[in-house]
Amino acid sequence: MNRFALYAFITLAVLFLSPSSYAQVNSSNLEALQGVGIDEKLGDYIPLDATFSTVDGDSIRLGDLLEEGKPIILNPLYYDCPMLCGLVVDGVIDVVDELAWQPGKDYLIISFSIDPTENHELAKEYRTKYINKLTSTNAEEGWYFLTGKKKQIDAVIEATGFEYREVQGTGEYAHTAAIIMLAPDGKITRYLYGIRYKEFDVRNALFESADGEIGSTVNKILMYCYQYDPDSNSYVPVAMNIMKLGGLATLIILGIFLTLFWVRERRKKQSQNIDYN
Repeated sequence: MNRFALYAFITLAVLFLSPSSYAQVNSSNLEALQGVGIDEKLGDYIPLDATFSTVDGDSIRLGDLLEEGKPIILNPLYYDCPMLCGLVVDGVIDVVDELAWQPGKDYLIISFSIDPTENHELAKEYRTKYINKLTSTNAEEGWYFLTGKKKQIDAVIEATGFEYREVQGTGEYAHTAAIIMLAPDGKITRYLYGIRYKEFDVRNALFESADGEIGSTVNKILMYCYQYDPDSNSYVPVAMNIMKLGGLATLIILGIFLTLFWVRERRKKQSQNIDYN
């Protein structure tokens, strides 16, 4: 019985230690996990002059992809990643399908490889594989899949604080799971972690990145009531802002009531004066 318990323990240990949110499933080099994470650099800018290749092999500057008024979801990955990167992209696809806003029309997505050995043909295959999962129409017009040389990649990595390490002898990279939100001018505004992203959090982050320039009036009012909480990595209600809106709503309702009451009383007096005459 004790031997069976020991075997069961070893089996469970292997199952739980294999995958990690910081590395690939078959990574055996635990030293590669040390120092892997994100050094948040909120308020800094990505290098707009960094040059990458599109899926068609054309050279393009990151700054040339940016469009006025459109925030960006920046997605570091590598296309031959055996597991984690695909899970992150799946998470992005799920939330893109949930959002009422459309990539290309309201915001942009830029996925770029951290592996300088990957080329545009691989990126094109990857784009075809994942774009086909989207139900959003014309999403490919606002989602870029890029590859680049090490110097250009390192410039973006250093600017965003996205740390990774090559796992020696495997051709894989240890890294964390996250997407980075950018303002239309390339300023870093928010980091969202994990492989699943709440639609509300992404919508708030995009709204925040666009400085309130996207979304309807209802969206703007709703998002005024929420603020990002780094401890919970999500947007939480702000009591003071809710109270302000509640007070404003009360004043508006009271004003409408008093106006209707005044109009009614005035008409009543006018009717009485006519009867007297």
